[in-house]
Amino acid sequence: MATSGTYTFNPSLGEITLYAYNLIGLRNTSLLQEHMQAARMAANMLCANWSNRGVNLWAVDLVTVALVQGQKTYNVDLNTVTMLDAYMVIDDGNGQPIDRIILPVSRTEYASYPNKETEGFTTTFWFDRLISPNPTVTLWPVPDGSSAQYLKYYRVRQIQDSNLANGTQVEIPYLWMDAFAYGLASRLAIIWAPDRAQLLKPLADEAYAVAAEQNVETAQQYISPQISGYYRP
Repeated sequence: MATSGTYTFNPSLGEITLYAYNLIGLRNTSLLQEHMQAARMAANMLCANWSNRGVNLWAVDLVTVALVQGQKTYNVDLNTVTMLDAYMVIDDGNGQPIDRIILPVSRTEYASYPNKETEGFTTTFWFDRLISPNPTVTLWPVPDGSSAQYLKYYRVRQIQDSNLANGTQVEIPYLWMDAFAYGLASRLAIIWAPDRAQLLKPLADEAYAVAAEQNVETAQQYISPQISGYYRP
């Protein structure tokens, strides 16, 4: 069987846009500048929608923040969608730093702490999802500086902007290309081919669902009830 032997298929946003317009019945030769402007906006709106739906594994990275004694609040990059797992790194200089997980709390729970300036080993964090000037993460207890400490956290960041210029590609993995094409076509159909919008919406939803099934970590998960409190000596 003859095959290509390559794994490089990664079309640009321009190529996906042409395909999306083909799906709604518009030929490439009929497209005007306004069609492309609408496609660029629709593509970025689609990426924003995906960021709201859940964790895009390809857009997760690890951030390291050097902590300062007595400083409880630190800026978070504006392109952060949400914070996931966080842990403290304690480095006493012996070449064997220790990691300890810390847990998220809500605004209400943080507000309930009577002394927010208490210093000690940090056990919780509050992610304040501000727009301006920056989102922030606030730690409690406040780092005490007893040794070199770092905060490390996994975060979901925004998908990079989708642009048509210079053959720019969309920041999505191979497994999501079909979902992106159908999602883009569904949005463009509302503008340029309303008679096809009702047909394309379920196809777009199905393609998203198929891709989302693969967008998970494969580690096993165990859930067990805490029943020790039911038994008294």
